[in-house]
Amino acid sequence: MITVAVVDDQEMVRMGFSLILDAEEAISVIGQAADGAEAIDLARRERPDVVLLDIRMPRLDGLAALPKITPYSKVIMVTTFDDEEYVDAALDGGASGFLLKDAGADLLIAGVRAAANGDALISPSLTLDLLRRRSRTPERSTHAVERLSAREFEVARLVANGRTNQEICQDLYISLGTVKTHLGSIQTRLMARNRVEIAARMWESGAMNRPNG
Repeated sequence: MITVAVVDDQEMVRMGFSLILDAEEAISVIGQAADGAEAIDLARRERPDVVLLDIRMPRLDGLAALPKITPYSKVIMVTTFDDEEYVDAALDGGASGFLLKDAGADLLIAGVRAAANGDALISPSLTLDLLRRRSRTPERSTHAVERLSAREFEVARLVANGRTNQEICQDLYISLGTVKTHLGSIQTRLMARNRVEIAARMWESGAMNRPNG
């Protein structure tokens, strides 16, 4: 059972997300919060697998609460805003995914399942724009990317293109266990906390702008 907490200052949004998720097999909403301070207390107390966290909230917003929640739960930032600064700040704060509130029920469910399984899902309208934008100024991740083995580089490149673990298995004809082993090694080498950061490191390094092969 995947346990979820829903955090949003609008009760209608919390109720709507909760109804959608509770209707799904093997997903259970175990708590709700109306601001970042309540969200931190909820995460510490209940330790849900996934927290859906709004960005703009009173008292303590989602960006401020994010680093205090990630030690306990995977966090998907959910917002009506696709502002670059919000998305960048959430990425840097350790978010495991990003969804716009109008993304729809299917994407919401997929995002929760992905985060719980160690994958990450970003609203398609945000993904490539976000990561390509971060490639404009190559950073210190360049050297770390160059230390990846050939197979690790293949896996990291697919992650950066938004592929799930299962899709990577199919693309590279390797087992799920092997994919997870590679991901663990990649995270260590790139000092990345999650798949989203692996993708960011790949784009920041300029590796995604190289031709295949």
